[in-house]
Amino acid sequence: MQHPQQPTTSWVNGALVDSADPALSVLDHGLTTGDGVFETMKAFDGRAFAVTRHLGRLTRSARGLGLPDPDHDLVREACAAVLAANPVPLGRLRVTYTGGAAPLGSERGDDAPTLVVSLGTATRRPDTTAVAVVPWRRNEHSAVAGLKTTSYAENVVALAAAHRARASEALLANTAGRLCEGTGSNVFVVLGGRLLTPPLSSGCLAGITRQLVVDWCGAEEADLPMDALRDAEEIFLTSSLRDVQAVTRVDDHELPGPGPVTAKAMATFAQRSGDDLDP
Repeated sequence: MQHPQQPTTSWVNGALVDSADPALSVLDHGLTTGDGVFETMKAFDGRAFAVTRHLGRLTRSARGLGLPDPDHDLVREACAAVLAANPVPLGRLRVTYTGGAAPLGSERGDDAPTLVVSLGTATRRPDTTAVAVVPWRRNEHSAVAGLKTTSYAENVVALAAAHRARASEALLANTAGRLCEGTGSNVFVVLGGRLLTPPLSSGCLAGITRQLVVDWCGAEEADLPMDALRDAEEIFLTSSLRDVQAVTRVDDHELPGPGPVTAKAMATFAQRSGDDLDP
């Protein structure tokens, strides 16, 4: 099977560069300490989805780390340049914003922040997937709780564990033992016919797709025990690249799917997102 060719051009601090060439200082604080934030947007046919919402969250995450506000006009310009240089039918557009070059330690330097925009090819997600519950927990009291930071090592470990369990995503509880989120997704459950998702106070990320599903599909926030994954009539995940994806297996527990609530959410999201590129 032939795989789509990966895009070769990225935007780094004001210039388009070959994605394979070195373009950042080895002293960049995002590299040495994970001092950075990022956004991932779905891109199709040279256009990115929900840019305004993603830029708003990028700013909120940057402020949470104490970084200067990113220049939205500059980020839009960089995204447009990368999309124009890399024509792909479906892609993952990533904006990374870090503390810039700094001494080898936790303290920031005096350099300006680093801004990188890159693009990877993507394939349409299957309508259904499996998830695995992993033993590690989100710290809802963390200084970076709810921020989309580049400090992703615990997600790498959790996702690898899920893959070993033949699942595409790992689900985590928070320190209170309540349902929180996936490594790169939000989770929704249907209980008694009600569509529910953990509140932001659980420590989960304020997902862009999550909020659109709440607004468009009448979902409610609810503090949920982990047992909700066993009791739920339906479960689905949301993220920028998954959109709405039904869960048909949690560990060894099988669910029918997509169920009626999930199917309606999938159809509603597809229609509404198709009608408005920047909702």
